Amino acid sequence: MSQFTDISRINVKGGDGGAGCTSFRREAFVPKGGPDGGDGGRGGNVVLECDPQLSSLIDYRFKHHFRAERGTHGQGARKHGRDGEDLVLKVPCGTVVTELDPETMTSRYQIADLTHPGERVIVGPGGTGGKGNIHFVTSVRRAPAFSEKGEPAFEHWIELEMKLMADAALVGMPSVGKSSLIARMSAARPKIADYPFTTLVPNLGVVRSGQAGSFVVADVPGLIEGASEGKGLGHEFLRHIERTALIMHVVDLTGGYEGRDAVEDYKTINHELEAYAPELAERPQVVVANKCDMPGTSEALERLRQCAAADGHAFFAVSAVTGAGIDSLEAACAEMVSKLRAERELDEEPLRNDVWEQRRIRRDNAISISNLGGGVWRVSGAAIERMVIKTDWENEEAVAYLQHRFDRLGLDKALAKAGCVTGDTVRILGYDLDYAGDDDVDEFAELQEDEPVITVGEIALANEDQDAQAPFGEAAQDESVGEEE
Repeated sequence: MSQFTDISRINVKGGDGGAGCTSFRREAFVPKGGPDGGDGGRGGNVVLECDPQLSSLIDYRFKHHFRAERGTHGQGARKHGRDGEDLVLKVPCGTVVTELDPETMTSRYQIADLTHPGERVIVGPGGTGGKGNIHFVTSVRRAPAFSEKGEPAFEHWIELEMKLMADAALVGMPSVGKSSLIARMSAARPKIADYPFTTLVPNLGVVRSGQAGSFVVADVPGLIEGASEGKGLGHEFLRHIERTALIMHVVDLTGGYEGRDAVEDYKTINHELEAYAPELAERPQVVVANKCDMPGTSEALERLRQCAAADGHAFFAVSAVTGAGIDSLEAACAEMVSKLRAERELDEEPLRNDVWEQRRIRRDNAISISNLGGGVWRVSGAAIERMVIKTDWENEEAVAYLQHRFDRLGLDKALAKAGCVTGDTVRILGYDLDYAGDDDVDEFAELQEDEPVITVGEIALANEDQDAQAPFGEAAQDESVGEEE
């Protein structure tokens, strides 16, 4: 059984946040010590880290569920809960991370594309810890008898797709001699046989060419007509060509045991590359005419040479068996790869580990409002749902504080802009709230917080009996109306 795995789906969940504590200092001779409830600890994150020592996703072939440590609850005497430990999962360079739809398991959006050693992305953010009642003191409310619950972490499925990070890729029809070529050019020892699809997984080899330096070449399994549509496992193989700087197009001058025409093979593969990804048609390419030592190939060689020249591609006639033409091929490819590397380094931006986190936060803070009809509106968005789910709905003070946060966030204006009127129902997670316009809520006006607080005009709780355990983030993303918190 092959140990090469280039695609895997895993379920990740950060640690739940710890609950804040509602507590008051009670000591001898201190009859009114005031609130002293500590904050809950933050849950650990599930983090993907790019590791250049890995060459496959084999670690995720059999284990698919990963959980980070939860944060502990806050305590009295201003004792804050401990944060959960992060869970770091190593992946090979060239791994594309995609969010999956939980029902259809189809791709929703790209989370990250990890190409640099040490590059990281948080795929399972831990829940934030709830604040203790020490945070809710104002000049009016001296003894707040409420605190925040810890935030449950979001559980979801993601897809890991590895695309080889090679400088050059050997492509062509099955049994044209790609494996023989990589074995001749490098120390790689792939399986070689005289039947199609001997190679079922990509092989990597390092080619060293004197003063020109070295480069990494990938032997990609054979492609057939219709590969761009998935025939012959085309998509499984074509993904590994996307990142290569140079395409080494290998053509069998003899036509193989099927007696194919060399020029037709050349055109077929180029068509499949362009159909799969149009930018591959613009990728630098060298045409490698293999088995030039075989008798009766001179006519096919000249026709292929003319076709390659018409397309502006360098042409090399070689024999993987005798070694004829291999040295000149290696030197030319090494020189081309060196130039392409220099161009790529000029174009590439410096590594920024925070770029993926910034995108995640932007998605997290987006607010969406959708009209369900009949005067019912659904508000969704991870940040606003977090505020709701951390609220103790059995505590009137906590609900009043949530109303104040809605008021400062500006959700009322967004609802009014979408067409919501006084008396309509606003649904967030499993709770139905009555929209009551722009009444001000001043009770918490003097509160100072690290994050902007919430605002939607005054929203009164309409149905406290509804199930509050609706899936986090279940609402449809119909109309984006908000920005960051």
